[in-house]
Amino acid sequence: MKTSIKLSAVVLLAAVASCRQSDDANRFPKAHRPVAAIVGDSFSTEDVRDRQGEFAKVVELAGVTPGMSVADVGSGEGYFAVRLSPIVGRRGRVLAEDIVPEVRERLAERIQRENLDNVAVTLGTPEDPRLPVRSFDRIFLVHMYHEVASPYEFLWHLRDSLKPDGQVIVVDASRPTNRHGTPLSLLQCEFAAVGYKLLQTAPVTEDGTYFASFSAVGDRPQPGAIKPCEPSK
Repeated sequence: MKTSIKLSAVVLLAAVASCRQSDDANRFPKAHRPVAAIVGDSFSTEDVRDRQGEFAKVVELAGVTPGMSVADVGSGEGYFAVRLSPIVGRRGRVLAEDIVPEVRERLAERIQRENLDNVAVTLGTPEDPRLPVRSFDRIFLVHMYHEVASPYEFLWHLRDSLKPDGQVIVVDASRPTNRHGTPLSLLQCEFAAVGYKLLQTAPVTEDGTYFASFSAVGDRPQPGAIKPCEPSK
């Protein structure tokens, strides 16, 4: 009887240890940098952004063409999603995602009001945009990456949504994350940690806004194997 009890205890301890190892393997690292607060669902007025030519330049650099499936993550009021609709055309699809239910509802009303039949609206979470698997030619992260509190988990989930030749497009500003921007070196480091390759960078506007495109390479790493980027000194 005593031997049986001892064996049961050993088995129980082994199971607990195995469970802890599994938890460690699935735990994403924390970001070693500040996170900007979400100040609202409107980055700037749409007229101002149109005059700066931001959208036209970004879409040209991203190579968006008719028939593509694209996602606008952190869509807010839908500035990019609405303008992507006529570019991808009737054979294309646009998915506009946000994490705030009220913002998502207002965007859905706008899409319906403007009769954008090729645009759908969805609700994600801060850590996972919950996009369909292997569905998108381009995924846009426009003026929102610095607000992502768990970038490694976010990018890990995002990878699964790309088509084999798909790209993630980032539009952000060359300033610290707590000032609503992301230094390009930090952006490249965090993407590389989750298995993305930088394809192209280019300036967008004179205020320091830049374009960066990434593709997923190799196998998606296990969460516990991701090495976080060290903070700059």
